Amino acid sequence: MKQKILDINGKEKGSVILPKSFSKKIREDIVLKVLEAKKTEQPYSPSLVAGKQHSASGILIHRRHVWKSQYGRGMSRIPRKVMSKRGSQFNWVGAEVPSAVGGKRAHPPKVLSRINTKKINKKEQKIAFESALSASADEKMINEKYKKLQDKKIKGVPFIVETKICDLKTKDLISSIKKILGKDLFEIAIPKKRIRKGRGKLRGRKYKKSAGMLVVLGNKENIKTKAIESIKVQNLSINDLARGGLGRLVLYTEQAIKDLGGNPNENK
Repeated sequence: MKQKILDINGKEKGSVILPKSFSKKIREDIVLKVLEAKKTEQPYSPSLVAGKQHSASGILIHRRHVWKSQYGRGMSRIPRKVMSKRGSQFNWVGAEVPSAVGGKRAHPPKVLSRINTKKINKKEQKIAFESALSASADEKMINEKYKKLQDKKIKGVPFIVETKICDLKTKDLISSIKKILGKDLFEIAIPKKRIRKGRGKLRGRKYKKSAGMLVVLGNKENIKTKAIESIKVQNLSINDLARGGLGRLVLYTEQAIKDLGGNPNENK
């Protein structure tokens, strides 16, 4: 399958034969399976010393003829700590156990239960990666992913641009991308940041950011901006191509297409 190469002004410069991965059948079921297996969650649990951070041991002795013993007092064997004392008399308060104030949780989350240990076969990873590449060249999948594009026609995907775009500064680069994509696609390409609704603002995640467009570079190429997400072919994975679902807007450089054809990174 041939695809035209665009220059930095959005005009046709030549053509290139796309790798076979761009015309593979899109397997959404396998892609979803791989994305689920690659999910990461920061495991959390209470502190190992939760409920035990007090000066006394919390253990009561119930033997006879022992100082500080609770034998014969009718006290339950719940762990206690000393709040005050007068001679051999102690004012005890329950501690450590879940039923006591400041005690441990009854059934806290276990770290091991929150670590994802799902595994995926290499063949499935390869199919998922090729499906994600193929979806980035599918007009229907891109339309379904972005609500703003549902009533509009997209032509010319996947977008392939000459390597010269890597030498542009940020202002010229964004201007060039606008000429290549057009007005409708450019609105999606630039990531947008907004304040999150609800209590998440107070919990270290105040902002939400859209994925925007992905620029795929050759292994020896670099780009001089952080305004748009970019990644080299050798580091490209399904999480990059299918973030938020299949059909992400992707811009490939001419060298990236050559590197993908020579050594597809199917195991990522």
